[in-house]
Parts: sequence; structure tokens; C-alpha cells
Amino acid sequence: MYLKHFNKARDQLNNALELNRHDLTYMMLGKIHLLEGETDKAIEVYKKAVEFSPENTDLLTTLGLLYLQLGDYQKAFEHLGNALTYDPGNYKATLAAGSMMQAHGDFDVALSKYRVVASTVPESPPLWNNIGMCFFGKKKYVAAISCLKRANYLAPFDWKILYNLGLVHLTMQQYASAFHFLSAAINFQPKMGELYMLLAVALTNLEDIENAKRSYEQAVALDKCNPLVNLNYAVLLYNQGDKKGALCQYQEMEKKVNAAKESSAPDFDPEMVEVAQKMGAALQVGESLVWTKPSKESKSKQRAAPSGKSSSTQQPLGSNQALGQAMSSAAGYGKTMQLPPGAGASAPLAKPPSLPLEPEPGSETSPEETSAPTGAEEQRKEKRKSRQAAD
Repeated sequence: MYLKHFNKARDQLNNALELNRHDLTYMMLGKIHLLEGETDKAIEVYKKAVEFSPENTDLLTTLGLLYLQLGDYQKAFEHLGNALTYDPGNYKATLAAGSMMQAHGDFDVALSKYRVVASTVPESPPLWNNIGMCFFGKKKYVAAISCLKRANYLAPFDWKILYNLGLVHLTMQQYASAFHFLSAAINFQPKMGELYMLLAVALTNLEDIENAKRSYEQAVALDKCNPLVNLNYAVLLYNQGDKKGALCQYQEMEKKVNAAKESSAPDFDPEMVEVAQKMGAALQVGESLVWTKPSKESKSKQRAAPSGKSSSTQQPLGSNQALGQAMSSAAGYGKTMQLPPGAGASAPLAKPPSLPLEPEPGSETSPEETSAPTGAEEQRKEKRKSRQAAD
């Protein structure tokens, strides 16, 4: 096994199980399947092991973690609960149960679980990563950064911790720090498109437009499923006056949304939908919009129901909720960049948009405010004329 001769190791372990079944043999056979990327076969092996030894907490915890990785929360909670029943001090099962509660937004309950784990293993990087993302979910950003910095000190080469640090700094509008941590995460995980997207958001706010475009292009090339990448890229191109490129990205985003609707029921962020509607109006493609603005009832259903997405990139980030925050924060920054007054002045539009854009709060003055100073100036001129006539 350590020589990476997995086929020979698997044959020998199967022979050992035929002669005499043992817990450790099942554990090693399951590890071999995991090293080869065969998660389903590993689950089958651990199922047989649990049937043979139902009170082995290590087997129950490992099986629960595998179900958690696949997004089957019911079975994961069942096996982790059994492990905690036999061994209440099992910190791995407690940490996994806390991460499940955190994934469903129960941050206070998750923190109470993590408090128990912290007394047992105070120097666990995943523990401090999850605690930091709990504080992030509660919008306590300073506490989140301090916990994530501790996790980064304990595991400096863990890209998930660097990703979360970049996300929190991006949310706090500390773009230089966000760029630092996101670029470090990309060095360890160069095939993840969402990292390039968040890096491009940071670069846009740092006014490095050329590198932001390159980062968006890399994100689009790597991520073939996330429509938010194309939406943010379209916003950037539109603000730079490249209406043709923005329209191309917007159409790519529509294709991804349609594909997501066909495969499953998508759970899009309401803020993302709002920005997409504004972008479609600005690009004069309002007739072919695939977005429907969610009502209040649908919003409450989306918040109550757990997300149907269970990709491998979501699970290790501390919590699904954290990744959802990552999406909405990127969309939020796209929204703040959305069409400020004078955007695209270098390439004026041939005709105004078919639908008027909703002005951002405080972005431009209202007609009443602009007309008031002119009226005051006219009154002053009249007073001056009357004084001169009197003189």
C-alpha cells in the first residue's frame, strides 16, 4: 500500500478477510479505495465493516464523514450519532456533526459543539476554520479573521483556509489582503474557477482592470457550471464600455442557467437575480431573460430548504453557508460596480436601454435635488437686479 501498489494490496487484504475478518483490515481496504478515488466502493467496504463491528466508533465516524462528503446528510447524521452514542468524547464525530449544523445555518449550536472539541484538540486547523466561518455567518468579521488566522498558522498550506480568509477580507472591503490570500490559495489549488472569480473581484476594486479581465477569463475557462462567473465578467466589461463582450458573457450565463434548470431545481441567490435583471435591461435583452424575480414566499422557502448542490468544492470550505456567502458577496460587489454614472463614456450607447436601471442608493442625485440649486440661483439673480434698479 505504501509503495502505491494498490492492486496487490487490495488482493492481499481481500485474502485476509476471507481467512479472518478484522476491523483494521476493513479500514485499510477502505483507505485503498479512497486513495484510488472510488468513494462508492469504500462506502460498501465500511458498511460491511459496521455490520461486522457495529460498536466501532472509528468505522461509524468514517462512514458518516463519507456520507457527509456526498451530501447525504440523513445517513451521515445517523452514523455520526451512533458514534457519539458509543463514545461521547469522539472529537471527530463531534466536529463533523457541528459542521452539518453549520451547513444548515445553526451557528450557535455548531459553536457549542466546537467548544467541546476545543477542550480536546485545541490545535486542530479544521476546528478553527469552522469556528471562523461560524462567526462569518453571524457577520462577526473580526472574530472570523482572528480564528482563521489561527487556523492558517496551524496549517499554512491548506487552501481552504486561505480561500475563507480571502472571502472574509473581500466582504470587509479589504481588497489588498483579499488579493494576498486568494492568490496564495490559487497557488495550492490552481484548477478552481471560483478562486479566480473572487480574485478578479478584488483586482477590479483595486482598479487593476487588465489583470481582472485575465482572471475572469481563467475562471470562465475552468468553471463550466457557475453562472455567477459570467455575470460578474459581463458587469466588468459593460462598465469598461465593451458592450459586445458583456452581451457574449451574459448569453453564456443564460445557457448555464437553463442547463441548471433542466438538470435540477436551482437555488439562485436573490441578489444575483437582481443584478442579472439589471444587466439584461442595460444590454437590451429584456425580452429573452431567463430570470424570474423570486417572491417573498420563494425566498423564505430557499432559506428554509437546504441547498441541493453538493459539489466537492463546497463541502471542504467549512460550510455550505460560507460558500453561499461567497457567491452573494461577489454578486454584491458586482452590484456596487453596476453601471455608475458615466460608465462606458468612452463608447456611448447608440440608444438608451429599453428598461431604465434602478439607481443605486446615493449613486446619483434625484431630479428634485438637481433642480433646487438652479431655482435658488435664479432668485439670487432677481434680488441682485432689484438692488441694482433701486440703487
